[in-house]
Amino acid sequence: MSASQKTRDDAYENGAFIPGAENYAPKWEAAAQAFRAATPCELDVAYGAAKRQSYDLFFPEDAPKGVFVFVHGGYWKSRSKSDWSHFATGALAHGFAAAFVGYPLAPEARISEITASVSAGIAAVAGKLEGPVRLAGHSAGGHLVARMAMPGMLEEHVAARVDRIMPISPLSDLRPFLELSMNDVLQLDAAEAEAESPVLGEKRDGIDMLSVVGSQERPAFLEQNRWLAEAWGIEQLILPGRHHFDIIDGLASKDTPVMRWLMAE
Repeated sequence: MSASQKTRDDAYENGAFIPGAENYAPKWEAAAQAFRAATPCELDVAYGAAKRQSYDLFFPEDAPKGVFVFVHGGYWKSRSKSDWSHFATGALAHGFAAAFVGYPLAPEARISEITASVSAGIAAVAGKLEGPVRLAGHSAGGHLVARMAMPGMLEEHVAARVDRIMPISPLSDLRPFLELSMNDVLQLDAAEAEAESPVLGEKRDGIDMLSVVGSQERPAFLEQNRWLAEAWGIEQLILPGRHHFDIIDGLASKDTPVMRWLMAE
């Protein structure tokens, strides 16, 4: 690998720049497994025929006020919906149900196909519950929920219920990925990178959005967050001291800046 290629790849490399990064995935998986065992839920509910087209749904103590949907990251090519179950805690404490939507991964699916799959998953979840639909997604998941804010991505009856979307550490412009080594797996071409970049499109009216990033994230993620905020005229929240792996911790508690915003009436 050339020095210039390594520089480009390192811009979007997180683990190598986070102390103890190797401990996060096992910690998430263990916490998620324990949470599933202790919480009323429906697991692996299929919304399509493809592998990974399913969602996990968690229920609050009383009738849900609405549903919070989380879309995971992993650069569209790794991780699983089941790694994040415990991040339902904050939404459940606010009386919302919480759904974690899975999706096919690259290279078996192109990013445009992943986007369509997430749209179908959100529609399936919305069809099962009443009330407002609130979306959050992390990293590649931030890209995917931002795409849901764009005209035509959700069926009209579903889009009308989505009133708040929070991309967390989002990837809002996919054109830089054309020059990254991981594109050997993603298989993006220029046309798809442009079509899948929220910064090059428009946001639907009537959706409140807050784009969130950690102050200690890689400069590329700070830029991606800013690009989205500026392109769509939305607010951005920079959480002090947070990096790419602990930026989502606020979802697991009731009274945090991210949950107060997501659950506001």
